[in-house]
Amino acid sequence: MKINLSMRDIETMLVLGRTLNFRQAAGQLHLSQSALSTQVLRIEEALGVRLFDRTTRTVRLTAAGEVFMQQAALLQAAFRDAIDAVSGIASAERGQVAVAALPSLAARLLPRVLMAFRRDHPAVALKVCDTLSGPAFDLVRAGEVDFALTAADPQQADLHYEPMMSDRFVLLIPAGHALARGSGPLRWADTLGAEHVSMTHPSSVRQYAEWAFLQNRIRFQPGFEAEHLATIAAMVECGFGVAALPEIAAGTVRQPGIVERLLTAPLTERSIGLVTPRNRSLSPAAGALAAALRRHMAQAGGGVHEAP
Repeated sequence: MKINLSMRDIETMLVLGRTLNFRQAAGQLHLSQSALSTQVLRIEEALGVRLFDRTTRTVRLTAAGEVFMQQAALLQAAFRDAIDAVSGIASAERGQVAVAALPSLAARLLPRVLMAFRRDHPAVALKVCDTLSGPAFDLVRAGEVDFALTAADPQQADLHYEPMMSDRFVLLIPAGHALARGSGPLRWADTLGAEHVSMTHPSSVRQYAEWAFLQNRIRFQPGFEAEHLATIAAMVECGFGVAALPEIAAGTVRQPGIVERLLTAPLTERSIGLVTPRNRSLSPAAGALAAALRRHMAQAGGGVHEAP
């Protein structure tokens, strides 16, 4: 049996069930008594059961009417909760946002933006996945995160990449190393005689370093490899060698005993941007967080530069 009742029908029955008076109920619903009677009859016929016993003097709920009123009240409350929930999502006041970010960005830049966002949207749940560039693209593609904040990768053309800033490469050098003398930039080729501590494949840092050396017709062959920035910084500080890192990454592991020098020839700048799906729109909350990131990154200073 197909029953077609609207929320207006539910409201009508609840008002009449509370007042048990057609005149009062009609007044509250802004209906004529005849229109109300017609609506009640239609609902009872649709349900196949009488909900009200009525005479010229009294209106009473039947047993079926009592049950209907209880369930109708629950349905009305659930409907209002659904409307409130959707309204919260639409206004970016509720929901959840998952973000993938390079470890250096997750550690240094992202927390400030997330804290400001949390103050303005306290009911939005936040999740951060700190991961390398390749996995970050995969997480966006799989729908496990709303967007990613990571380095550019031309091979990921099925996703939308929005450049937001660029991040120059610097060389981390043990304080007692010959390359630590002076304060000016170093050429990539100048570092050839030093052991390099490098991030492993498939990190974007490693890819940029290999590209920079290839511009000098040099094949990059690091002496040591590590996955985590803290490990690389510790190895440099202990004298294992030097490490080429983007400025944001270097900033997360900056410590006494390590000198930084800008790398040039070529001046290598890693593009940092927002990765989003091409065929899936961001939720209002995710869109609001993405907008906050754009504003923050456009204002970022120090060793970080806006992308052209």
